[in-house]
Amino acid sequence: MNLNGVFVGFTVFCFIGLFHVIVVKAEYFFTKRIWPLFLIAGILLLLWSLWIQNTVASSISSVLGITCLWSIKELFEQERRVECGWFPQNPKRSTMQKYQKKHIDETMG
Repeated sequence: MNLNGVFVGFTVFCFIGLFHVIVVKAEYFFTKRIWPLFLIAGILLLLWSLWIQNTVASSISSVLGITCLWSIKELFEQERRVECGWFPQNPKRSTMQKYQKKHIDETMG
């Protein structure tokens, strides 16, 4: 009996659940500007999966890489969910944004 497919499927299921939480927390603490980190991680994991000899490990690495890349899209959608009020906005961020806007307004004229 070969359980490799079941193992990879279960791992994918866990990655989806884990990255849902990661995207929500990343947007809350860092905004969508953290997306390049997901891009770099995704590309590196995909490239690494090309060199792994073990099929299961290669599959898991590539799935994790694709999940990182998909999370970029989810970060931008998460920002919209926060704007709609479906998820809480970081209260410190609104203070920072007001300060940055005030600073920009003062320097621009």
